[in-house]
Amino acid sequence: MKLVKKMGKTSLAVLVAMGATTSAQAAQKVCVYDLLGTAGDLFNMAKDYAVAMQKYGASIELKGYTDERVASEDFRTGQCDGVIATAFRTRQFNAVAGSIDTLGATTIVKDGKIDIAASYDVVRKIIQTYASPAASKYMIDGNYEIGGITPLGAAYPIMNDRKINTVEALAGKRIASFDYDKAQAVMIQRIGAQPVSADITNFSTKFNNGSVDMIAAPTMAYKPLELYKGIGKTGGITRFPIMILTYQVVLNKTKFPDGFGEKSREYWSSQFDRALQLIKQADASIPPATWMELSSENSYKYTLMLRESRIDIAQKGLYDKVGLRIIKKIRCNVNPADPECSTKSEVEWK
Repeated sequence: MKLVKKMGKTSLAVLVAMGATTSAQAAQKVCVYDLLGTAGDLFNMAKDYAVAMQKYGASIELKGYTDERVASEDFRTGQCDGVIATAFRTRQFNAVAGSIDTLGATTIVKDGKIDIAASYDVVRKIIQTYASPAASKYMIDGNYEIGGITPLGAAYPIMNDRKINTVEALAGKRIASFDYDKAQAVMIQRIGAQPVSADITNFSTKFNNGSVDMIAAPTMAYKPLELYKGIGKTGGITRFPIMILTYQVVLNKTKFPDGFGEKSREYWSSQFDRALQLIKQADASIPPATWMELSSENSYKYTLMLRESRIDIAQKGLYDKVGLRIIKKIRCNVNPADPECSTKSEVEWK
């Protein structure tokens, strides 16, 4: 009897140990890119996300990165079960979702003036659309599933010379071009400028030391990357969003409970206003004198240039046509008076 009891206790201990191991194996590692690593705002949002997702059966462990190339590569090679990075890097896992971060796709101009609030409204509606159950088929590509999208902020043209204030003035200028986003180089060449290969780890250094005349970046990068050094006394930031950047959550759906992706997308959709508040704070931190305003004529020229570039780049296969078709419908829902809304460009794509 004592032997039986002893074996019973041993069996129980084994079962407990097995349970602990199973639990440990069930934990999902999510790699998070943030410019400031674990001290950044996105990483803090990711921590809240990890807690919120526990009720849906996930046990998420976060790992911070300051180099998104490494973060996305660790995910691609299976060292992470999920990754949070900019759409420039996550587009390889889901081209439809990655289409949000395309040239002028979410930029709204009304009466010759940039409407920042309406531009962010386009992004909000896209995120809400992709978070709906009806869009699930677009959010899954093989074992990859988009687990959420949140705005990082408008990418503004930042230059070292205020004379670069028209589309024509860009000709011949050196502009940083991320070498892993081929569309950037195509657009830069279209306007007669010179693309200079860069990535997220060195584009600001190239701007600050004068190797390039212009970069595009969100205001959140202004202080951490010391962009005021490159701007100096002669440069500025043009208040025209070339695109609105997003962070995207990509999951290996085989590592998460069934239905987790949809709940995850809903969560991140609910965090839009929190992210937008952080963006507004970053915008407000820019010295007023640093901003440059475009005339109505140049706002129109920029919009047309981005639209023509976007369509041309999509025809070359560098942008996803399904994603752009969805975005145009939302863009025209927000701003139906835009002349482009009476054309079939982008909408007829399948």
